[in-house]
Amino acid sequence: MSSILPQHRIERVRYELIKRKVTVSKIERTGDGFARISFSGEDLAGFQSQSFDDHIKFIFTDAQGQTVLRDYTPSHWDAGQGVLVLEFALHGAGAAATWAEQAAVGMTAMIGGPKGSMIIPAQQDWHLLLGDDSALPAIRRRLAELPVSARADVLLLRPAALAAWSVPRQQEWQLQQVTEPAALLAALRQWQAPAGNGFAWCAGEGGLMRQVRSILLEEKALPREGVRVAAYWRQGEADFHERLV
Repeated sequence: MSSILPQHRIERVRYELIKRKVTVSKIERTGDGFARISFSGEDLAGFQSQSFDDHIKFIFTDAQGQTVLRDYTPSHWDAGQGVLVLEFALHGAGAAATWAEQAAVGMTAMIGGPKGSMIIPAQQDWHLLLGDDSALPAIRRRLAELPVSARADVLLLRPAALAAWSVPRQQEWQLQQVTEPAALLAALRQWQAPAGNGFAWCAGEGGLMRQVRSILLEEKALPREGVRVAAYWRQGEADFHERLV
């Protein structure tokens, strides 16, 4: 008989892998260094995204005419309206940031996936959400989907030059934003898991996330089934993603 708690039972859902053409229908600046871009199109019929850390491939053509693929989290999917929202960081020097800076209504791109969803139950005694800017869209979506009464501790690494993130705040959400990786690790070491059973979700740069994994599993002895850590990117590599826990 399995000893995994109900809060830690991740439901895995698989989807047919389909490439879809999408068209920019709306562009918003969030005020915290991101562009929130809405896409629509007939090809989005049947699209699914049931988890806040789902990933799709965003496929576009750069200024040199080269095809570029990048991983993105669907920030919002409105099946009724057929609108998919992605958030693009604008302060990077990469091809995707350039594309988003120059995006205009009517521009087209392709998306692929997601291949599936790993649905982490929202009913937890507490939630730990930790990450850098690459994880911010997923964290923002998770908070938007949690019950108002949920206990959520958020540890966020953001460049000092950027404004604080924008997200509705609830009474039981504790947010700490730091500007250096060492400060993020220090904040995590100071964090104490609240009473009860919860889930720790963390994502960001690969080397940093390996240290985060060690702190959570070894120093804090959280149950492995209650922790998910992913490398959303790695220094010197493009289009990188790796699950660490």
